[in-house]
Amino acid sequence: MALPRISPAAYRRITLFALVALAFIVVTGAAVRLTGSGLGCSDWPLCEQGQLTPSEITDAPAMIEFVNRTITGVVSVAVILAVAGALRRTPRRRDLVWLSAGLVAGVVAQVVLGGLVVLFELSPRLVMGHFLLSMVLIWNAVVLHHRAGRPDGPVAVRVAPPALGLGRLVFAAAVLVVFTGTVVTASGPHAGDHQAARLDFFLPDVARVHGASVVVLVSLTLVLLAALRRQAAPAPVQRAARVLLAVLVAQAAVGYTQYFTGVPALLVGIHVLGAMLVWIAVVHLNLTFRAPVQAVVPARRPAGAAPAQPSLAAT
Repeated sequence: MALPRISPAAYRRITLFALVALAFIVVTGAAVRLTGSGLGCSDWPLCEQGQLTPSEITDAPAMIEFVNRTITGVVSVAVILAVAGALRRTPRRRDLVWLSAGLVAGVVAQVVLGGLVVLFELSPRLVMGHFLLSMVLIWNAVVLHHRAGRPDGPVAVRVAPPALGLGRLVFAAAVLVVFTGTVVTASGPHAGDHQAARLDFFLPDVARVHGASVVVLVSLTLVLLAALRRQAAPAPVQRAARVLLAVLVAQAAVGYTQYFTGVPALLVGIHVLGAMLVWIAVVHLNLTFRAPVQAVVPARRPAGAAPAQPSLAAT
């Protein structure tokens, strides 16, 4: 029996479910690490040798790790629904099919990488890769959800070239912030298990590098926000920039607090959540720079300036 056709609105709800599921497993993965449960299940893909579940229900680390692995099943269902929905959406769009297929490929890669993390006893480089791949998946899911909510047809850039370039710099700076953040975590005390190796870096030094990258990101965001105001960019674009700035300020406050209080696990967990929110805000901001042609409203321009022509971009 063929699957029923679904509307664009219904498909967008499916993509939101996939995004929330992918974000949720990042948080639960952080909980595994921060509770020292990274090797609670000593085998993979089973929890113990020859056994799917923990041998003792009272073994808290094993149960925490097992629950996190179970959530992977929910994520898998979510991304499969995203692919199936893209194929049954009316009208079907090739970009949505490819983006949803990217989620499936990413989750498969995460499962394999997660197995390697266990087999190599929480190698810090593999753990870093696990988190960075999660950020790629979050990017994919945010783009998919945004595209699913956009009408069919061509889109146009609705900000001036300087703002568009600054947006790309903000994105690049955010990549640097996320990467240096994983280096700090891989050099710090929260390894997921007391026997796991750490990167051989002096924690205060890598924390300073990470802090400097955050300063660069905040500075670029301020410059971008000023540029958007000068060119009277559409309200959704300016609002997305303000949201990013607010999340960045909150994240920086948590980061400095956790550093000067001895990196307590709870604050580290909040900081991981904040890193994901910053990343989502950066991706969303760049997505607002384009809109369907019929929705593009020319920005106000100085007297005497030639009218700007919206540039078409491929969906």
